[in-house]
Amino acid sequence: MQADHTAELTRLLTGRILVLDGAWGTMIQQQHLTEADFRGPAACGLHGHHGDLNGDNDLLALTRPDVVAGIHDAYFDAGADITETNTFNATSIAQADYGLQARVREINLAAARIARGRADHWSARTPGKPRFVAGSLGPTNRTASISPKVDDPGARNVTWNELRAAYSEAADALIEGGVDLLLVETVFDTLNAKAALFAIEEAFDRHGGRLPVIVSGTVTDASGRTLSGQTPEAFWNSVRHARPLAVGLNCALGAALMRPYIEELARVADTFICCYPNAGLPNPMSDTGYDETPETTSQLLGEFARAGLVNLVGGCCGTTPAHIRAIGAAVAGVVPRRVHDREAERVVA
Repeated sequence: MQADHTAELTRLLTGRILVLDGAWGTMIQQQHLTEADFRGPAACGLHGHHGDLNGDNDLLALTRPDVVAGIHDAYFDAGADITETNTFNATSIAQADYGLQARVREINLAAARIARGRADHWSARTPGKPRFVAGSLGPTNRTASISPKVDDPGARNVTWNELRAAYSEAADALIEGGVDLLLVETVFDTLNAKAALFAIEEAFDRHGGRLPVIVSGTVTDASGRTLSGQTPEAFWNSVRHARPLAVGLNCALGAALMRPYIEELARVADTFICCYPNAGLPNPMSDTGYDETPETTSQLLGEFARAGLVNLVGGCCGTTPAHIRAIGAAVAGVVPRRVHDREAERVVA
């Protein structure tokens, strides 16, 4: 288990705005990988696996680790302080779509070790700019709060204990693989996130230590609510018991549409604020599938920074290393959001 870098990250987030990496799906799609890439060499044991594996991006940690390492390098080269593990869908619940539930621990462990290796490499290259690894825990493709049947509002396709077990397995492997923090992201159902946070606490107990945790929700449309119906303020009050290092929003919206909801979180949360929006709205005619150029996204996040709203910024769907480089330049030298210290009842400058 990595040492607890909470104090170091707190110092860094207080002193400057840190930069998270960008989209993984976008970068993997640009590789134009084939079914053979996703199955990997014979040693991976997937040549006889039933069903298609093309599109199971998390699996590349086992079958094409060179591709995963290259994406980490591209984002670190663009100036990212923190990279995410390529494990957004690496839970038994999500991997069931590919019949790979039995490989979940292996995938998370391999992805964490790849990210750890690249982060250590770049930290050695830039001693004054340490690099960190965030273990990505996505929302799964099930929801504990919403019925999947329009004629049966009480129906559910996943239980709390199933979510808890799935997150527990993933968190254990990410911690063992050497991540610096855990990122519960793209939260569309806060009950799913609460199961993840519960599983993380149990994992910390098993490993005999703690790591920082970041929680990032998703406001799905102009209603200003998550899919399960919570406003940003309600979302914060549902997860604040976990005492996350940072809370924020990602995905679904571009920065322009996301701003009022980041403002709401910045107003109520007594912790650091993260924001990593999509590159605008989807556009199938663009190279990345999204409208916003690096210049547009970075200008908008630069405005967030100068307004004192954020401590950690990056990109989600459609963003590339070019976006991250431009975002880093836009927030360089800008004073980060001041955070109210809940313990000492003072403002951390």
